[in-house]
Amino acid sequence: MEDYKTIIKSAVMDECAFLKLSLGGALQGVSPWIKIIVRPVEIKGGRKLQFSYFDGKKDITKNFSGEEVISRLDEVLAIPFSRIHLHSTAGDVNVKITRKGIPVITRTKASSAEEPILAHDHVKDQPLPASDAFLQAIGIANEQGEIRPGMQAKFRQVNQFLRIIQQTVPKIEPPIRMVDCGCGSAYLTFAAYHYLRDILALEVKALGIDVSGELIGKCSALRDSLGWQGIGFEVSQIADFKPETPPNVVLSLHACDTATDEAIARGILWGSEVILAAPCCQHELHDQLHLESFRPVLRHGILKERLADILTDAFRASVLRIMGYRASVVEFVSPDATSKNLMIRAEKGLKPGDPRHVAGYEHLKKKLNVLPCIERLIGEDFEKYLQA
Repeated sequence: MEDYKTIIKSAVMDECAFLKLSLGGALQGVSPWIKIIVRPVEIKGGRKLQFSYFDGKKDITKNFSGEEVISRLDEVLAIPFSRIHLHSTAGDVNVKITRKGIPVITRTKASSAEEPILAHDHVKDQPLPASDAFLQAIGIANEQGEIRPGMQAKFRQVNQFLRIIQQTVPKIEPPIRMVDCGCGSAYLTFAAYHYLRDILALEVKALGIDVSGELIGKCSALRDSLGWQGIGFEVSQIADFKPETPPNVVLSLHACDTATDEAIARGILWGSEVILAAPCCQHELHDQLHLESFRPVLRHGILKERLADILTDAFRASVLRIMGYRASVVEFVSPDATSKNLMIRAEKGLKPGDPRHVAGYEHLKKKLNVLPCIERLIGEDFEKYLQA
């Protein structure tokens, strides 16, 4: 059996090809670090390896060279991480450690043909850099343009969300009318509005709705302090909300349980061109799963919960396709940050009622003997395709 540690160390020490090493998935309590990243840097004309250690609240970066690199690599590889990814121009190496401690090694073609980036202060291009005044206003960055301790995950979440916004919303003919259903503290609503209006120079109006008057009050106060008149907030149930003009963008970001279904259904019935939903807890389908053939799975609470989550999102995406949307389920943020890391991304553009999508939906529903909430929420507009 190949020794993955030897493979990793050899690849890391290859100065001509090594790009990055990422390690994650350590058991809680085994290591203080949830993730470690190693990459080459150039400092004062000399090549070093930069080790960045993340514990979920802060990150520590140290640079090493010579024999010290080997000892540091040995220390890092001694930590029982379950996922190791090595990127190299000579080919990538992925290592997954099973529950029994057995390493499964896979090799793939190089995911990048670029030369190693050696700039010591290299920062990945971000839709909103740390120097952005908005990030400072909401406390993610300080006045020096540095991400505050404990806010790295939030900074990455904001920018990953804006990348998804960048891929979808600018295709819409302005004015962009955006509604965030179950907006909560609305950081991402603010970020999307700011990015579209101030960075992309698009005409946009945004509205956040939530059942919590306290949260809506805080959002309105932040809006006033920023002086952004094009964004508003209202206390409302999603199902009861009636916009003056139907929005062409609907957001639902970690709204609990069937609130995500309500937001998607509202977006469909409003004819919104883009629907972005990041589901949170999903209980509705959980209680409907009783198939005898699935008993080996359903007898374990955690497996039943995850199966229900997957099936719920599969039904949501399927319904969106039937209703005329190009729908996909994508990774929103790293699973190291949260297990609720998926987003349903839907763009209007298909002919509604495609028999293939209808047949696939009905087959899965019949097989599982369930009735997804989203079907009930859309009602007659959806049923007419099932009866066709």
